[in-house]
Amino acid sequence: PVLALEAPSDLTVEALRGLRTSLHFAMMDAHSNALMLSGPTPGVGKSFITSNLGVILAQAGQQIAVVDADLRRGHMHRHLGVDASPGLSEYLAGNAELAEIRKTTVHDQLHFIPRGHVPPNPAELLMHKRMQELVDELANQYDMVIIDTPPILAVTDPAIVGQYAGACMMIVRYGLNQLKEVEVAHKRFEQNGLKIRGTILNGIRYSRANAYGYYPYRYGSEKNDKGS
Repeated sequence: PVLALEAPSDLTVEALRGLRTSLHFAMMDAHSNALMLSGPTPGVGKSFITSNLGVILAQAGQQIAVVDADLRRGHMHRHLGVDASPGLSEYLAGNAELAEIRKTTVHDQLHFIPRGHVPPNPAELLMHKRMQELVDELANQYDMVIIDTPPILAVTDPAIVGQYAGACMMIVRYGLNQLKEVEVAHKRFEQNGLKIRGTILNGIRYSRANAYGYYPYRYGSEKNDKGS
């Protein structure tokens, strides 16, 4: 389930609202309103961040398009309750048009393009001119386009997709990714001429040890605070 809908007051959702504010300023000087998200390795929570961020942006009144460009193992269609196909792979292969692959979702102002059938040549498909055309068309139609991609240390796909986006950000997971992995991932993007605008640290667990930090504070009505 999408946490932003199931538990809108959750601390994770509040943190994503803070990310929404940061993105507003990070994208101001970008040449496109398309944002690419990647990570160093699998399991960092890219699909979770992408789907929930899309919902939160839509809740703020923006028209949002989310694209699952992980043609190998993308599973965001399960988060958003739609079929995986037809999707991006069919569009890039010339077997479908945008109207056929664009899906409605849990929020009226959030549209989603799933990965489609898993193709034998994902990187080659992503290099096709139709990918650039798709990103440009979506960027003209929506306030923001969020593109989810595979991990950069596993495949070259994010380095390809990042060329079409106005900004690139990386998601790393607390307790999973070592600092060396993050450094190598940043270098991999730089080698392909891409600058990472920011890094999202996912999966930090709440405990009494950090109970007095600012992040875990709940800020609700006085009535709710008394009942907590």
